[in-house]
Amino acid sequence: MKKSILSIAITAAVFSSAVSATAQVKVLDKTHEPAGNFLAYTEFELSGEPLAESLGLDLDVLDPNVADDPTPFDFAAGIESYEYSEEAMYALNYQSTMGPHLVNGPVNRARGGKMSDLGKRVIEMAAAVGFPASEIPQNMYPISIPYVSGSPEFAQKPDITTVNGDEVEITTAKGNSKTVQTVVPAYFRDYKSLAWNEASFDKSFSPAATGGILLKEVMWAQDFLGGMHVTTTDEEVEAESAKMDLDGKHSLGVSAADGFNGMMLTEISIDKLLIMQQQLGFDGKKLGVAFGPDYDPAKGPIWFAHKVAVTEGSDNGVNSIASLSVTDGSSTLRDTWSALWPVSEFFAFSDQRTANSAQNPAFLAVFDGAPFAASPAVNTDSNDKNDVVADDAFSLANNISNLLFKNIAALHYNKEKGTLVTEYKDGKQGNKVDTYDAAYSLVALSIYQRAKDALPVGYASADSGNVDLKTDAGKQALAMIKGQADFIINQLVDKDGLVFDGLTLGKANTHSKDKSLDAQFAAIRGLVAAYLATDDVKYKQAARSIYLAVDKNMFDKGINTWATVPGKATIHTPYTEAAISGGLREAILHLKNEEGENEPALELTALTDRYVSWFRTVINGGMQMAEWMGDSGENQVKGSQSTDTDEDGVPQIIAAGGKFGTAMTMANKASVE
Repeated sequence: MKKSILSIAITAAVFSSAVSATAQVKVLDKTHEPAGNFLAYTEFELSGEPLAESLGLDLDVLDPNVADDPTPFDFAAGIESYEYSEEAMYALNYQSTMGPHLVNGPVNRARGGKMSDLGKRVIEMAAAVGFPASEIPQNMYPISIPYVSGSPEFAQKPDITTVNGDEVEITTAKGNSKTVQTVVPAYFRDYKSLAWNEASFDKSFSPAATGGILLKEVMWAQDFLGGMHVTTTDEEVEAESAKMDLDGKHSLGVSAADGFNGMMLTEISIDKLLIMQQQLGFDGKKLGVAFGPDYDPAKGPIWFAHKVAVTEGSDNGVNSIASLSVTDGSSTLRDTWSALWPVSEFFAFSDQRTANSAQNPAFLAVFDGAPFAASPAVNTDSNDKNDVVADDAFSLANNISNLLFKNIAALHYNKEKGTLVTEYKDGKQGNKVDTYDAAYSLVALSIYQRAKDALPVGYASADSGNVDLKTDAGKQALAMIKGQADFIINQLVDKDGLVFDGLTLGKANTHSKDKSLDAQFAAIRGLVAAYLATDDVKYKQAARSIYLAVDKNMFDKGINTWATVPGKATIHTPYTEAAISGGLREAILHLKNEEGENEPALELTALTDRYVSWFRTVINGGMQMAEWMGDSGENQVKGSQSTDTDEDGVPQIIAAGGKFGTAMTMANKASVE
């Protein structure tokens, strides 16, 4: 969907109709943690426009100001899920100040390190996509790499000075229709007053937090830069060649506004990859250990430590990294898969290998030297053995994904048992298996395999593609996928068809007592990924069986969605929402009834109804704490005191709690009953 110039900063979502009358969503913790938040928002993105379009929706018919049209599902997916996923990314990356500023990162330091150097770069990127520099939001605070957590409550009152906007016709979630005169608050175009409460920040880095926002960045960057547009009309066109942006008629990006965000997100992503490569390699003794494409963990493992404290400096009048120190040196499986997935996506996005004849010309145009550096020839030829360390996008992704994949295999994969374990610490593998992490590792490994073999990723990660390089690394990933998927089926499924949350490996494997919503939907998500990767139907059938068990045993009619124990409160976190969104999407796409199958719970209409009821009850019911304005359907209306003009239950940021309001992010923990 095209983004308007006014909504370049962030867009939001509305949801139609009221939530279940008996559902209560009580936010217990507002803390923003990028790791879980952006895993959830990535699943929301994939469960947004791509899902709705795959089921036949013409996206052009969607109107964010007309709720439930053409159907509640289309609106939930095509508007709400999709737009929530975008707005939170900008809240963290452009507004929060929860991390070191891009001006002090390694990319800008190489240019001179001044604010003027970054300013020139931003103008250069805007020109590459035909976006007027005058339309760039003022006082953006782009961060290189996020801290692990912080409160999304504002540190000061947002500037609500308004100017007149458009007159629009709206139909709210409660079915009320009217014509309104909108107004645009100053904070919409000037982010100076939207900084978060710095006193709440845990000024540390973690691979999962870094990977969470990197995943969000690269997914949107691929969307925004996946085509080109006619510069004078902003009309989207397919890229016919990597030189098309040099013809004087076309610019990079599917539109000028989207293209600009794609540029910014790519710049930010490269900066955090450089920080990972240059400063965060850890060998158990010191940080900043160098590693290259020839990395071999058997000669001494190097990984990304679970938690690294940041001593903050101030350069150019904004935050910088003064020094780093490890506070938890373990390698965790969650950190590893959380980083492997996005770095693999970035590998595919920036792939310039000569063997990949199917690469999107629009992507090649982005990384042909301008506006982003091309990769050296030794890293793009057919010989992996001569790859070198470099600081361009593809070389960074190639080097870091190689390290992450070798570590998930060497540090976390128990070959004897055929499963991944949660921790590597003090030179030893642990013996704990977590179903959620094992299942999402299947997703990460499948994306890594597809990227290495030049198969489509991003929105097209279920497509066959025109090229399959069948690399050795891809084959190793597939073998690990089969082993882990088999372990889930054979060791983690209980007699009632639900999966345990995990087990402890030993002479007699000891299962956890819990069977959470998180684990069920993560297992569905992971097993479908295994099915798509291997084409082995047993994984599809296992995923179907788990979904049927969930619908039978865990659907709570009283709240019209699932509960760990129907009739009792269930704790939801962003990881819960990620798994439900991802698992339910895979059920809609790949597990629904086909010819000759008649499971009522797997009828397409039943699945989409479940999607709507979950999203309406839990997400709009309280997990999504605030929404922006613009493409979401939320408006500030002249003469109205309402801060929920679309009547979907999600307030504007200025009315979302806290002394001055709360950014458009997801709650860290809520009780649903």
